[in-house]
Amino acid sequence: MTATLTAIRAATPDRPPSRLLYAGLLAGPLFVGAFLVEGALRDGYDPMRHPVSSLALGPSGWVQVVNFVVAGLLTLLFAAGLRGRRLVAILVAVWGVGLIGAGAFVTDPVSGYPAGTPAVADPATWHGIVHDLAFSLPAFLALTVAMFADVRRSRWSALSGVAFLALFVLSSAGFAQAAPFVGVAGLLQRLAIVVGWLWIAVLARRQLRGRP
Repeated sequence: MTATLTAIRAATPDRPPSRLLYAGLLAGPLFVGAFLVEGALRDGYDPMRHPVSSLALGPSGWVQVVNFVVAGLLTLLFAAGLRGRRLVAILVAVWGVGLIGAGAFVTDPVSGYPAGTPAVADPATWHGIVHDLAFSLPAFLALTVAMFADVRRSRWSALSGVAFLALFVLSSAGFAQAAPFVGVAGLLQRLAIVVGWLWIAVLARRQLRGRP
């Protein structure tokens, strides 16, 4: 019986990787490229200090809103294409939903952007609270957990998880006006985002090569 099952498995071709996995390779470069260009063109916006979400404020804010939504939809497609990683797929999907929600519910001004606004919104608006607590925070935490859930299969996941979490915490402290990090909070957040998208791209590449 064992020999028969082995022969059947050997004769059965592996299911080819889902084409949805290519969305995981595409989402990150599109998202990062869009906010880099938009941040460079926006008057009064300092990428070193201000969060990516602040690009959704002002007359041109719709560009970043669309960027959030497109990246979120691509992430959901990627999550749907993951094989043999149910927990990781669910957590990546939460990241995707968080991106869409972050675009739908615009953040409050932070660190004086747009010009003339306070360093911290007081009081915070309802949509700013929803942006932070219902979407951004759960999304970052979910992707962190996804990285650590993949540690047994990849050391890269362990390093990514530590870096992603540390950069997220430090950037959040900076946006909350903690003195040592205010001036570089935007940079720290961007590094965290790049680490997150790189991890997704590596995961997509591994699955496309048939290594679930």
